[in-house]
Amino acid sequence: MKTKLTYTVVLAVIAVAATWLISSKNNSPKDNAVAIGKEIVMFKNAGCQCCDMWADYMEDNGYQVSVKEVKNMAEIKKEKGVPDNMASCHTTTIDGYTIEGHVPIEDINRLLTEKPDVVGITAPGMPSSAPGMNTKLNDPYNVFVFDSAGKSTLFASH
Repeated sequence: MKTKLTYTVVLAVIAVAATWLISSKNNSPKDNAVAIGKEIVMFKNAGCQCCDMWADYMEDNGYQVSVKEVKNMAEIKKEKGVPDNMASCHTTTIDGYTIEGHVPIEDINRLLTEKPDVVGITAPGMPSSAPGMNTKLNDPYNVFVFDSAGKSTLFASH
């Protein structure tokens, strides 16, 4: 019994450490000039913990996050131009762009720096190794930009 408890505690410590490493491996707020003074608005369902973890990740990287819990996520996604096949759990707005789901900071910063003529950027679904998910290390996933016609183009691979 004691061995089983020790094993469980060790696994919990490893999981917490892995989550911290994943969320802290990116830019520190002082190095993230793109984020300075930027407020983002995140729409999410009440009680979604992965959305809250992504918001914490964004704040850790210098963004000011305003969270709005809504009951009509499908309507929000439609209003913000998210194609059905590119949807994720939360929808965020910043500087006229839509950020859909668990998009990493470096992709958001690149979007805001390059300013392509798109509606937004997405990490479709809920990639297990994306920021805020952190359920599986090094699980590859893609990030796409999408336009007003719903056409998506690969933006980055992780």
